Amino acid sequence: MTKAAEIELASVTKAYGNTVAVHAISLKIPAGTYCCLLGPSGCGKTSTLRMIAGHESITSGDILLGNANVTDLPPAKRGTAMMFQSYALFPHLDLVDNVAFSLKMKGVDKDTRRAKALDMLKLMQLEPYANRHPAQLSGGQQQRVALARALITDPEALLLDEPLSALDPFLKIRMRAELKKLQTSLGISFVHVTHSQEEAMALADLIVVMNDGRIEQAAHPRTVFERPATAFVARFMGDHNVISGRVSQTENGSVTLSVPAGADFRAEGSAAETGEPIDIAIRTDHIRIGETAIEGFGFTGTVSNIEYRGSSVKLTATGAGIEEFTAILGDKVFFSNPVKVGEAIQLSWAPEDVIVLGRAGN
Repeated sequence: MTKAAEIELASVTKAYGNTVAVHAISLKIPAGTYCCLLGPSGCGKTSTLRMIAGHESITSGDILLGNANVTDLPPAKRGTAMMFQSYALFPHLDLVDNVAFSLKMKGVDKDTRRAKALDMLKLMQLEPYANRHPAQLSGGQQQRVALARALITDPEALLLDEPLSALDPFLKIRMRAELKKLQTSLGISFVHVTHSQEEAMALADLIVVMNDGRIEQAAHPRTVFERPATAFVARFMGDHNVISGRVSQTENGSVTLSVPAGADFRAEGSAAETGEPIDIAIRTDHIRIGETAIEGFGFTGTVSNIEYRGSSVKLTATGAGIEEFTAILGDKVFFSNPVKVGEAIQLSWAPEDVIVLGRAGN
């Protein structure tokens, strides 16, 4: 197997006429990393993947693989391999010929390429199905054939465009584990496009959160979860409440932010000045209910929705100028003192649980 190489994007821009899909992004993906490009539809993640693969031209900037600048190289010369969302298997060929196809295009002799294809099918635990056609396989098996076909060229990086989107929920979870195991055993970089936060958290060593053609945050999953960089990341990951307002007071590294037509809240460790817009975040599982709040670290709200989730309960409230505020409570905590929709409750959090968020592009 080819040695893994670092992937670097240097001020890469993609424009379609007057529309800029990717805005001068810079990113380093260390060799041997499982990287997930994560974001909503239209954020630029697939365009970025296709530019790394060479299936999309670059408007400006450079892409480097190891020490080589591959910006102007065709896909086959880059040292990358791409697995498409549709798998793109040939229905009239058996699995061996499907997997061996790229070697055939390179002029590798029949015996050599078939032997290598059988080795790849063995790696994917598909050897018993070698003579079958794609239509005779399940979705998960077809995906493994597509993986084998991509990996037969010994790429330095494997690029995956929403590879799990066509699978049912149970198979998705199983294939996630297989992808992670495969990446670890091969030791090469996987760059995987997804819009699923859960998928990215489960797989990645590096999550790159994209929005509107820009990178909002690139970090380890735990950092993205515990220290979201911007309000977009905090909201998109779905595990934080975001409160937006303006700084109304500053004092010794502590700020008070005022929510329009709502309450005042406090945050430690901000350099923001009076009058500036500010966003803060508090993790949903750090919210307490029914306890008296320290001033500026809580509010009285009205329960608008309750969802029972087995081991936890999701409670949503409105109040203090905030339309939707979520608390995730352990089932024992909630049912020891249950509340109902329409009830007024006190929500509070500890000062150290407040994260001051940055602004995109800062």
